[in-house]
Amino acid sequence: MEFVIISGLSGAGKSKAASFMEDMNFFCVDNLPAPLIPKFAELGMAGSGEYDRVVLVTDIRGGTNFESLFRALDDLKQMKCSYRILFMEASDAVIIKRYKESRRSHPLEEQCDSLEQAIELERKMLAPLRERAEYIIDTSNLSTAKLKGELRRIFNREGSAEGRMDVRVFSFGFKHGIPMEADLVFDVRFLPNPYYVAELRARTGLDQGVRDYVFQGGQAEEFLERLWNLVGWLLPRYEEEGKTALVVAVGCTGGHHRSVAIAHALSERMKLEGWAVQESHRDLGRT
Repeated sequence: MEFVIISGLSGAGKSKAASFMEDMNFFCVDNLPAPLIPKFAELGMAGSGEYDRVVLVTDIRGGTNFESLFRALDDLKQMKCSYRILFMEASDAVIIKRYKESRRSHPLEEQCDSLEQAIELERKMLAPLRERAEYIIDTSNLSTAKLKGELRRIFNREGSAEGRMDVRVFSFGFKHGIPMEADLVFDVRFLPNPYYVAELRARTGLDQGVRDYVFQGGQAEEFLERLWNLVGWLLPRYEEEGKTALVVAVGCTGGHHRSVAIAHALSERMKLEGWAVQESHRDLGRT
């Protein structure tokens, strides 16, 4: 069972981090009382795997004394339940700006004369937990997309596609309209058209004979290589900027032959490079 404790300064982005962790198949619990943490771990360890990755968000709302939390973490170790602590912080100026924009009150503001004093007090109170943290992320100059990428880098299982950008490649026919959901559209109507070959007309780009016809002469092969150079370069950069889904559309006249062959070949290339891809062909059933 994997436990991650998210803590840190109010306004540093803990809730946003937890939501990103949910996208990575973590079960997230906000502000669970410390004495219940070992009980929750027992539930997860005895279960069938639905709680094998858990994020607990704990912060100053839980009180000023973290001894109960530390005792709970010690109990986890005795139970042989590993955990990691992620501590999130930001500069005073950034936190003040965020509070002004959100128009929310700081949890310690009533105990202090100003927001600046509340932030200073919170830093002192959270210092013991910060010292125990395996990871410290300063979100002062971190965009939402960069935060998501950093969490993915730290907590994704090796070789896993959890939390990665969803990629969909599909073919279509221009005569049926350009798909509105497409992020990238490529036109392959310059390639040899199997429609004008009687024995290939009724077949599709998923048939080897049609693919051989489309790829004859090397033009399609060169196009596919150039296409991959572009798309392969773009994929990680879209992902780094926080894009969660990308739709790549390949079109020909009717959506039966050339676009299907190229879309299929592009999908196979993406899979070889480690991307989880959904392949579909919108207009195969149309005439």
